[in-house]
Amino acid sequence: MDDIFSSFGDIFGGFGGFGGFGGGGGRSRQRVNKGSNLRVKVKLTLADVANGVTKKIKVNKYVSCDTCDGTGARKGSSPITCDTCGGVGQVRMSQGFFSVQQTCPKCRGQGKTISDPCRDCRGQGLLEKTKTLSVKVPPGVDTGDRIRLSGEGEAGPSGGPSGDLFVQIAVRQHNLFERDGRNLYCEVPINFVDAALGGELEVPTLDGKVKLKIPSETQTGKMFRLRGKGVLPVRGGPIGDLMCRAVVETPINLSAQQKQLLQEFRSTLDEGGNRQSPRQSSWFEGVRSFFDGMTK
Repeated sequence: MDDIFSSFGDIFGGFGGFGGFGGGGGRSRQRVNKGSNLRVKVKLTLADVANGVTKKIKVNKYVSCDTCDGTGARKGSSPITCDTCGGVGQVRMSQGFFSVQQTCPKCRGQGKTISDPCRDCRGQGLLEKTKTLSVKVPPGVDTGDRIRLSGEGEAGPSGGPSGDLFVQIAVRQHNLFERDGRNLYCEVPINFVDAALGGELEVPTLDGKVKLKIPSETQTGKMFRLRGKGVLPVRGGPIGDLMCRAVVETPINLSAQQKQLLQEFRSTLDEGGNRQSPRQSSWFEGVRSFFDGMTK
């Protein structure tokens, strides 16, 4: 998992009723704060995932003020040492035998204050802007994956380092294919004549159509594997396969002639018995055994 940066205030920061403030003294303990991390969601198609893609995204974020170079002070002036903490960024509060350090309330831990603020950023050192970024998405990513762009988050206060930008991936549902890791799955409808006699179909893949040979006596549920027609794993390894599940389709809207032909065909099937419909025959045998067991 990518790092998520958090900051916690001093555990004594909310205490009140202590004595006056005093300078921290000694070496400076002021902190350089990193800018906030940002997150943005990018939606991809399955074709984007298979081939990789470069996406342009717009991000609203705080950037360092160019006028004052992020100092917050008017050009020609500079921040001055805080007279409350003496530039340390921390103050000591004491009452009786208690003595704790706390972030300086005047300079907010920066150790410096601005007496003549920049007019553009009003002393903040930051301005809100919209930035367009190009994100290179590698093949094989999946929903929930994140791409980290270091330093593309918000600028840190008082010239501190920028945070990071996390691009979260969301893959749109495809109308034909379902993905499971590196493999793709789809259903292929087959008319019952081709299923019985065999035939050939055109099957779509992410990089074009391919011919799929249907052997005779194909049943619903039979899986056909098209090797190398899946997705390249983002963490390496061979490309996956496309798994096609046969679904034998019963014809509808039959004409009178077609119905008559099927009636004649059914009579020939009845003559063949379980030799031509083995699953149906075994199913009826199972049903008969079930009911015979109930009556005993």
